[in-house]
Amino acid sequence: MNRVNSNDLAPAPRTSDVEQLAVELLERLKYRIGKDPKVAKPHDWLTAAILVARDRITDAWMDSTRRTYATGAKRVYYLSLEFLIGRLMRDAMTNIGIMEEMRQALASLGVDIDVIAELEPDAALGNGGLGRLAACFMESMATVDVPAYGYGIRYVHGLFRQQMADGWQVELPETWLAHGNPWEFERRESSYEIGYGGVVETINIGEDKQRFVWKPAERVIATAYDTPAVGWRAKRVNTLRLWAANPIDPILLEAFNAGDHIGALKESNKAESLTRVLYPADATPAGQELRLRQEFFFCSASLQDILRRHLQQYPDFTSLPDAVAIQLNDTHPAVSVAELVRLLSDVHGLDFDTAWDISRRTFSYTNHTLLPEALESWPVPLFERLLPRHMQIVYAINAKILLQARKEKDFEDQRIRSISLIEESGERRVRMGNLAFVGSHSINGVSALHTELMKETVFADLHKLYPDRINNKTNGITPRRWLMQCNPGLFNLIREAIGDAFMDDAEALTALDAFADDRDFQERFAAIKRENKNRLANLVGSRMGVRIDPTAMFDIQIKRIHEYKRQLLNIIEAVALYDQIRSHPELDWTPRVKLFAGKAAPSYHNAKLIIKLANDVARVINNDPAVRGLLKVVFVPNYNVSLAEIMVPAADLSEQISTAGMEASGTGNMKFALNGALTIGTLDGANVEMRDHVGEENIVIFGMTAEEVATVRAEGHNPRAIIEQSKELSQALAAISSGVFSPDDRTRFTGLVDGIYNHDWFMVAADFDAYAKAQREVDGIWNDKTSWYSKTIRNTARMGWFSSDRTIRQYAKEIWRA
Repeated sequence: MNRVNSNDLAPAPRTSDVEQLAVELLERLKYRIGKDPKVAKPHDWLTAAILVARDRITDAWMDSTRRTYATGAKRVYYLSLEFLIGRLMRDAMTNIGIMEEMRQALASLGVDIDVIAELEPDAALGNGGLGRLAACFMESMATVDVPAYGYGIRYVHGLFRQQMADGWQVELPETWLAHGNPWEFERRESSYEIGYGGVVETINIGEDKQRFVWKPAERVIATAYDTPAVGWRAKRVNTLRLWAANPIDPILLEAFNAGDHIGALKESNKAESLTRVLYPADATPAGQELRLRQEFFFCSASLQDILRRHLQQYPDFTSLPDAVAIQLNDTHPAVSVAELVRLLSDVHGLDFDTAWDISRRTFSYTNHTLLPEALESWPVPLFERLLPRHMQIVYAINAKILLQARKEKDFEDQRIRSISLIEESGERRVRMGNLAFVGSHSINGVSALHTELMKETVFADLHKLYPDRINNKTNGITPRRWLMQCNPGLFNLIREAIGDAFMDDAEALTALDAFADDRDFQERFAAIKRENKNRLANLVGSRMGVRIDPTAMFDIQIKRIHEYKRQLLNIIEAVALYDQIRSHPELDWTPRVKLFAGKAAPSYHNAKLIIKLANDVARVINNDPAVRGLLKVVFVPNYNVSLAEIMVPAADLSEQISTAGMEASGTGNMKFALNGALTIGTLDGANVEMRDHVGEENIVIFGMTAEEVATVRAEGHNPRAIIEQSKELSQALAAISSGVFSPDDRTRFTGLVDGIYNHDWFMVAADFDAYAKAQREVDGIWNDKTSWYSKTIRNTARMGWFSSDRTIRQYAKEIWRA
C-alpha cells in the first residue's frame, strides 16, 4: 500500500533523527512491552511505535494545557455520543511530522510500517457521519488552536462488527479493546459518582426558599480515560476524554459466598452495561432505559468534570459562560441542560433563575436531523423514575418557557403544544430536541438547506419564539485524514503542481483549477485513480472472493443503511440496468461496478432487508454470463473508517441520493469530491453548497427538491400511477417482488416493494426515472475521458471550502466566542 513518501511533508529525514527514533523504539520495546527485538511480533512493534509517538505528543499536550491555564483562554467542551476516530497512528505521526523518520527507523530494524499499521484496530467509538464529524472537529480544533475537550463514552464493543451470513447482516461484538489501547491514559483521580432513581427531598431554608436534595437509589463510578487529539503540525494537542463505568461494589461477597456466584456480580454487570455497546436496541423498555442511563452517565460525568476544572481557576460560576462553551452534538447529550441546572442550584447553591441563565448562556446545540423520530424523546414515567430531580427541573423550565410564550408572543394552544418540552398528543414524553433548543443560546444546522428547513419544520414555533438563535455552520472534513493520508498519490501530485500552501489552507486548492484541462496532468491524475482502484479491487477480491475490473466505473455508495439515504433506489436502478443489458446486448454499455457498504441498526428491519436485497441482486447479476461482466454489484461488509480510507480514493462516482430535505448535510459527499469523484445526487444537505462551489457543470443533480417533496406529500402522492407509467421501474419492481432474486423465499421483498407502491414516503418511485436518466448522463461523461477528468479535477480543486478548519473557525468566532 503506497503511503506518504520521504518528500511529502518535510525535508529528507536526517540520519540522526532516524537513529534516535530507532533507539527509542528499542527502549519502548524492552522496558514498556518487555520484549527482545529477536522475538518481538508485529503487534509489539506497533505498540512500540505508538508509544514513541505518544511520548512526543505528550510534551506538546502538556504545553498546550499550560498555555490554556496561563492565558485564561476560553475552553470548548464538545459533548458527543460518538467519536469515530479510526486508526490514529498515521494521523498522529503525520501531524507531528515524524512519519517518514518513523518509516525509516522501523525499516532499519527490519519492520515494515505499512504491515504493522494494518494491525491497529479501528476505535469502535461511533457509527456514521455524526461520529466522524466529531473526530474531524477534534482534529481541526487542535489545528486552529482552540482549547478543547471532547467528551464521550469509552465503548468496549462499540456498535457491532458486521458479517454476512447468506447475505443477511449478522451483528458480532467488536473487540477493539481486547488487548488494551496504547493511546490512552487512565485518570483515576477524575472519577465521579453518577446516580439513578431514588427520591428528592425538599428542605425549607427560608420563608419562600427551598433547597432540593436528590438521594439516588443507585450509583456508579465514571472514570476518565484520556486520548491526545493532535492538530496539524502539532500546534495544539487537545484531549478526548472518554468515560468508563465501574460499580461502587464490584462484588457482593456475601452473595458470592452463599453460592450465588452470578448474582454476586450484578452490580458490576449493571455498571459495565453502560459502556459496552453504542446505541443499544431501544425496541424494548429495557433498551430505552439503558440508552437514557448511558446518556445521563456521560453527561453528568462530563459536567462534573467541567465544573471542577472551572473552580480550579475561578472563584465562582458567574464567569462560566465567559470561560466555557459547551457544544451539544445532536440530542443525545440534551439531558445536560437539566443536569447543569441541578449541579449549579442543588449542589453549588445558586438560585434556580441564576442557574438557568448561566446554563443557557453556556450551552449551544447542533441539530443533525429533521426526522422527528431521531429527535429523541423519553416516556415521562421512565424519565421520572430514573431521574426524578431532572423531571422536576424539566417541568420548571417548561413553565418558564410556556409562560413567556403566552405573555410575550401571545402563542395560542397549538403553538404552546409545539414548543412544550412535554409531548402531550399521545404517550407523554420528554422532548430532548426542544430541551436542547430552549437550553442553548445558539442552535445551528449543518448545511444551508438544513438550517432553513429547521426554521420551517421541526423548530418552526421555537424559531418564532427565539428568532435569533438558529444559525448555519456547514459541516466540513479534515483534509489531513481525507486527502493527505488516505490518498498520498493525489496529495503528492497536487503538491508538485501547486506547491505547499494548501497543506495549511485547504482553500488554496483552487490553484489546481488551472490544471483541469491539462492533458498530461489528467493522465497522471487518472493513473493515481487507477492505482487506488486496484487497491480496492484487491481488497474486494481477498475479502470476498469477487473479482472486479479496475477499468470499469466504480460507482460507490457508503453510509449508514437507512431508507431516506435510498440505497434501495440505487439497487432498483441496478436491476433495471441489468434488464437493459440483457435485452440489448448490441448497445455499447459502460462497464460499471456498484459498491455498497454500511451498517443497519439491529432493530431496523427494512434496512437489514435492503442489505439482503443488495446481496441477493449481486449474486444473480455477478453470476449471469449474459451480463458479460458489464455490471457487478458488491456489498462490502463491516464499514468503518479504515475501509472508507480505501473506498473513497477509489471512487469514480459518488452516490449522494437521499430524499431531498432529509439529509442534514452529509460529509461523505465532501470526501469523495475532494478525492476526485463525480457526484450524482439530489439537492439535499450540503450537496446544494457543493453544487455552488464546484459548478453546476461539474456535478450531476437529479430529482425533486425539498420544496417539491413537501408539496407532493401535502397534496397526496400516487406512486402506483408513476410506477405503471415507467416501464423500467415497473419491471424491476416486479422482478424483485416476484422472487427473481430470492428463489428460496419468493415473498422476501414483497413488503419493501409494497411500501413503494402504497406510500413511497422516501420518493423512490417519484425520483426513479430522473435517477436512471442521470445515470445514463454519467455514462456519457465517462466515455469522454477528457471531460470526465476535467470535471473531477475541478471537484478536487474547489472543495477546500469544505475543510472542517473553516467550520471550526466559524463556530469559534460566531458561537463559542473562543
